[in-house]
Amino acid sequence: MAEEKRTAAPDQMPVPVDESHILATYANFCRVTGTPEELIVDFGLNKQVGGNSPETIQLTQRIIVNFFTAKRLAAALVMAVQRHEQAFGMLETDVQKRVVPQTKA
Repeated sequence: MAEEKRTAAPDQMPVPVDESHILATYANFCRVTGTPEELIVDFGLNKQVGGNSPETIQLTQRIIVNFFTAKRLAAALVMAVQRHEQAFGMLETDVQKRVVPQTKA
């Protein structure tokens, strides 16, 4: 597979990256806003499992990118999700369709 990538784009070289200061944070919520020049993506943790009174979601990370980077990110995310679905099956994003009703015994 690595050979296929080299033949598909011979002029692209891998970009060296330094991961020594990377910080990993889990998020199950995101909000996308922006301006005409840039896209702002905020990430946070939604602790609420269910119920009627929503808790405030504390946003913990903000990524600001230009629209060229946003488009490349969108393409990379689509490709990653497609690979995951090919390996493990379709992902249902509607929570109501994923919930299995409890049967009373």
